[in-house]
Amino acid sequence: MTTDTEKHEDSMSTPTLAPHRDAPTGHDRPEGRVGGGHFDAGQLLTSVPEALRKLDPRVMVKSPVMFVVWIGSVLTTVFSFQHPGDWFGWTISAWLWLTVLFANLAEAVAEGRGKAQADTLRRAKTDTVARRLLTEGSEERVPGTALRIGDLVVCEAGDVVPGDGDVVEGVASVDESAITGESAPVIRESGGDRSAVTGGTKVLSDRIVVRITTRPGETFIDRMIGLVEGAARQKTPNEVALNILLASLTIVFLLACATLPPLADYAGTHLSLVVLVALLVCLIPTTIGALLSAIGIAGMDRLVQRNVLAMSGRAVEAAGDVSTLLLDKTGTITLGNRRAAEFVPVSGTTEAEVADAAQLSSLADETPEGRSVVVLAKERYGLRERHQGELAHAEWIEFTAQTRMSGVDVDGRRIRKGAVASVAAWVEEQGGTVAGDAGGIAARVSEAGGTPLLVAVHDGEGARVLGVIHLKDVVKDGMRERFGELRRMGIRTVMITGDNPLTAKAIAAEAGVDDFLAEATPEDKMALIKREQAGGKLVAMTGDGTNDAPALAQADVGVAMNTGTSAAKEAGNMVDLDSDPTKLIEIVEIGKQLLITRGALTTFSIANDVAKYFAIIPALFAAVYPGLDALNIMRLSSPDSAILSAVVFNALIIIALVPLSLKGVRYKPVSADRMLRRNLGVYGIGGLIAPFIGIKIIDLLLSLIPGIG
Repeated sequence: MTTDTEKHEDSMSTPTLAPHRDAPTGHDRPEGRVGGGHFDAGQLLTSVPEALRKLDPRVMVKSPVMFVVWIGSVLTTVFSFQHPGDWFGWTISAWLWLTVLFANLAEAVAEGRGKAQADTLRRAKTDTVARRLLTEGSEERVPGTALRIGDLVVCEAGDVVPGDGDVVEGVASVDESAITGESAPVIRESGGDRSAVTGGTKVLSDRIVVRITTRPGETFIDRMIGLVEGAARQKTPNEVALNILLASLTIVFLLACATLPPLADYAGTHLSLVVLVALLVCLIPTTIGALLSAIGIAGMDRLVQRNVLAMSGRAVEAAGDVSTLLLDKTGTITLGNRRAAEFVPVSGTTEAEVADAAQLSSLADETPEGRSVVVLAKERYGLRERHQGELAHAEWIEFTAQTRMSGVDVDGRRIRKGAVASVAAWVEEQGGTVAGDAGGIAARVSEAGGTPLLVAVHDGEGARVLGVIHLKDVVKDGMRERFGELRRMGIRTVMITGDNPLTAKAIAAEAGVDDFLAEATPEDKMALIKREQAGGKLVAMTGDGTNDAPALAQADVGVAMNTGTSAAKEAGNMVDLDSDPTKLIEIVEIGKQLLITRGALTTFSIANDVAKYFAIIPALFAAVYPGLDALNIMRLSSPDSAILSAVVFNALIIIALVPLSLKGVRYKPVSADRMLRRNLGVYGIGGLIAPFIGIKIIDLLLSLIPGIG
């Protein structure tokens, strides 16, 4: 797994995919809230040509509801040519074509944003010449397209990486702005969880040997292009199910309308083809049928705006239904580096003495923990931060993994700071004894979830322990509140850590997670995921190492870090280009936003059909069955005006809802029953009221036109 320091370094850089520099980020919105996506009204105009191309019946047939409207548009147009003086037929035909066009426009705008991102990525692809290593150690220059899986290639400063692979030798600084949009270089090295390199990125320093892991045309950039452009997008299970429902409703209403002409003839009236088509279009769920595809595409696009690449729409939907989140402790829940929290003196010494000795002994410790000791002594005790150069005759003892200590010999004093066992052994070697309460203080620090370090000195009084430094994993601000929100959403959070159970329990309690898995191994993670899934729950987790790959593949939503290994990225169904593990929480919220948006607009679509019934049915049959006039509660001016008003509203409401379908319904973490009540109230009741108002206004405007009112 990635070390604490590595994760901290990587998290300092938050790259952004170039086309979405204006996308909202976590710094622009309240913590734990997912806002709407980006929408530019100008996109409607630029997408009109693509919307017109989508009028091809081979494209329209993919959307059953809108294909029925397309067929109706064709039939009414043919009818109007046969009756050129029938203004009503021509008007209905025009608005039916606009209905189809508006539906295509919604999808074209959603796809257009993906194509803009794809164009940016295409510019990152270059025809490169690779330096392939031969078995005897020599090199040969070959086109990048000639590389095969397993080939070894050499990349030095200035070279472009010819294909996706893993570093097997060396370490180098790499410019990944072609992928992330961020100019800050990153370190890629062999043997760790930051070994993966991507074709099209540029080596800035040193030399690395890369083992190619993908075929030409199947690189990460190629997959990104296909996914964000929509070429590789497949309908999700929920989307397929909703399409089947809409198609079934369409067939039911189609059969119902087909039975009306005989009934009308029997009743002594006549229903023209234009009227029947208008009735059918107003009865079937055209609003959600028109927007369904755009909602799905926009959901994936909202993830791309946040630099997350979803390998499938299924993964986005699954994120919305997740009930268990597995979160790595280091870098996700905590800041990633332990920090000095306090100095605890043993009996006979003071905090000031401990702070002074701790700061001096930490000047030769360049680890984040060592630097935090210096800062704490300065901020809490007013000790000026000293530098090695100021102490002329000092002998500095640098921290090493072998000694697990750092220190300084100066002015007749020998000061050491480090792990409890190491410093205790040093004191005893110097002929001193460890204070009796030092062990108790260290034990209390461990029980509280911290890491104890001893500070000792050897001076004229002999060798002795001065006190204990309490190193603490610092929980990120706002994490407890975010976990509380997830709990209200019915999501269970589990912290995954390699710490001992005592430390894990303390950090879990401070962070507010529901459960924890301590001393976790890859097998433990897999077992936990399988147990949750056996109970019917969907599980999400993040990972960056090869040892995370099995669990990422098993999880319903596996988010791999872009800085991680190729194995991790292949196993997950999402890749976070920012390599920010906390983004998993936001991904879940975006998934829920997608499901809520689809549900809200489906509710609105079905509800607004009710008003159309009240507009059209009285218009068709009130003359024959006067009792039906009671249903004309809007008091529309004439049968022709009523039918035309319903058709016009049916078209206009689609274009009015395009921004909402692309931006998504704003999501707030609330319980499922509250969310249902809110959606029914806003989009159910709103879907009932809005058409009555809209159709009546259109009717009033039409009544001003001579010959209609």
